[in-house]
Amino acid sequence: MTELRLQLIDTARRMAGAGLNRGTAGNVSVRASDGDGGGEGFLITPTGMAYDALASEDVVFMRLDGSTEGRRKPSSEWRFHRDLYLDRADAGAIVHAHSPFATSLACLRREIPPFHYMIARFGGDNLRCAAYATFGTQALSDAVLQAIAGRRACLLANHGMLVFGDDLGQTFDLAVELETLCEQYWRSCQLGEPVLLDAAEMRKVLARFGSYGQQA
Repeated sequence: MTELRLQLIDTARRMAGAGLNRGTAGNVSVRASDGDGGGEGFLITPTGMAYDALASEDVVFMRLDGSTEGRRKPSSEWRFHRDLYLDRADAGAIVHAHSPFATSLACLRREIPPFHYMIARFGGDNLRCAAYATFGTQALSDAVLQAIAGRRACLLANHGMLVFGDDLGQTFDLAVELETLCEQYWRSCQLGEPVLLDAAEMRKVLARFGSYGQQA
């Protein structure tokens, strides 16, 4: 599991360079199994530690029952990571960030409508904003599960963004894509009301995304 720990640290460090995070904000996790027989769970970044200072031993292994192994405490947001892994078999890794444009829209408590066809990459014709709840609480986790149903991402009201994918690489790419879409939507709104794609067109796009990026 050492290699997976290092991949998680690398992903967390890349967030700053991609404009997704600053300081110790945000968190990253990846689904994992405890090689010592402790069962299924996930690795997650520790709370309050600078990503550049992380060593493999600082990454926390958390079981799906909420118990942990390691010398550090997990991110304060471990609940929505745990609950997403329990609820969504397709979640292999999760990125939560306070990126500028996603957070700006989240502070307006706006969902992102189908202003661009790439919205479909996240599984639907819009991206919802989860209802506000205090960070680190079960109430926030419950709101996340509701907002992300049928999707691979959502905004968190007055907070930030949340994305999951098959693995760390895909999840990081999706987080960058989401922040890009948020910036494009924000900029479009400065000029007026964006023209939205209709439901019929989004159904076509969603069908095409069933094989998007796959090589023969």
